[in-house]
Amino acid sequence: MLTMTQVKNIKKLYYSKGKKVNEIVKITGHNYRTVMKYLEKDDFNQTVGRKEGDKRGRPRKIEPVKPIIDRWLEEDKTAPVKQRHTAKKIYTRLKEEHGELLNVGYRTIAYYVAKRKKEVYKDEEGYIPLEHPKGEAQVDFGQAIFYEKGKRIEGHYLNMTFPYSNGGYTQVFKGENQECLLEGMKRIFEYIEHVPYKIWFDNLSAAVIMGKNKERKLVEQFERFALHYGFEANFCNPNSGHEKGNVKNKVGYHRRNLFVPIPHFENIDEYNKKLLKLSGIDMKREHYKKGELIEKLLEEEKDFMFKLPEKEFEVCRIKTVITDKYGKAEYETNLYSTSPVYAGEEVIVKATADKVVIMNKDFRTIVTHERIYDKYKESMKWYPYLEALARRPKAIKYTKFFNELPDIWKDYIDNQDNEGKKRSIKALMKMIEGDEDLGLINATKAIEETLNNGINDIDSIIATYYRIRNMGNIAINEINLKDNIPKIKEYQSDINIYDSLCKRQVPAI
Repeated sequence: MLTMTQVKNIKKLYYSKGKKVNEIVKITGHNYRTVMKYLEKDDFNQTVGRKEGDKRGRPRKIEPVKPIIDRWLEEDKTAPVKQRHTAKKIYTRLKEEHGELLNVGYRTIAYYVAKRKKEVYKDEEGYIPLEHPKGEAQVDFGQAIFYEKGKRIEGHYLNMTFPYSNGGYTQVFKGENQECLLEGMKRIFEYIEHVPYKIWFDNLSAAVIMGKNKERKLVEQFERFALHYGFEANFCNPNSGHEKGNVKNKVGYHRRNLFVPIPHFENIDEYNKKLLKLSGIDMKREHYKKGELIEKLLEEEKDFMFKLPEKEFEVCRIKTVITDKYGKAEYETNLYSTSPVYAGEEVIVKATADKVVIMNKDFRTIVTHERIYDKYKESMKWYPYLEALARRPKAIKYTKFFNELPDIWKDYIDNQDNEGKKRSIKALMKMIEGDEDLGLINATKAIEETLNNGINDIDSIIATYYRIRNMGNIAINEINLKDNIPKIKEYQSDINIYDSLCKRQVPAI
């Protein structure tokens, strides 16, 4: 409790000096809640009489066992309903394990348990408690710029924070849709090997639909995800971001500490794995209020969380699509190639947070694309089309694929005869199979090196490609022989001896 002088100083800084609450916190050293408490306080009458609930002005006999009962009831949140403590079980257990502290009868215990259960299991829809219980989490998105393979992307990052310990994790995505939300949560669950028993959200469209009379309806995929992992999903009141202030603060904290300077990376999956580790390293610091390491407090929280389910939840969206005459499937305004074989056919699109997988009716993968988060764009995977082009090599010159090839490859294929074009296209198919981008980079390095060495046959280009792919871009140096190597007389074979065999008479039959 602050002195009147301290309270007066807080009010003076706010009303006379025009200081903001955060500035007052820094100046006075008091925490945010304390400052707000006294700024909002309008009754300074001295409290007269005994404290509420203390009729005789001295500690009640139940006080020593209250923390124990509270802990058992909190732990029950993650236990099956039929395996939670009854008042009778709590009383029996107190007698057995803490008999020296138990100075009241069963009826007193039963009354307190009933009261506490109402508080523990009350409907908290729309209201986050000021005192954060262990094992709860908050989730929200933030926006940040990053560069993938040199390309600037206006990205999004999902934040999951644990208010009790002030721990938090983040994952980067190119969108803010349902797949990104669920995939980010799933990765964090798997990394910490636990699931918070309750998670608070803003009114994210990826999770909830606002119906008539402001009724919330969970999106089906989100609801199945929540049921699979067992957590309770709670949502804040509309336009009440302050209700989940912990995650709002963590969104800013992650941006300042993890995304400055602007991140550059080659592979978003590898970068997200790195972010999980960096988030863990960041928790090796003291809690701003509790004086213990955040990572230690988070470990304590895990006792109040669920274990991971044995079966993994596959985060994806499935849709059936009819391809166009070129074998391209449309998904969310964007076109994804399949194969000429599937032109005008029904295919199955499976969309994850970062991939679009095209499958046939038997659910066998035809091709996998990076998911596009722009509008009206196209992703082409040329490998399935090259097989058709190999049968009609003259047509390759008029394809978009040919025009997008490096000049050195265009010139090489263009200068081949019909059979040479076929072999070149088939060789290129081998080199880009599995990873078109990396395959084409290595194929270009291979043809450049081979042609620079004065060799131009396709088999030599393929051999150079496999060396680069398996050993890296290490050129083979010319072998310089020493002068003391003895000269070996060149051997000349004499085939005249075989002519004499031809002169032998073959007996008539």
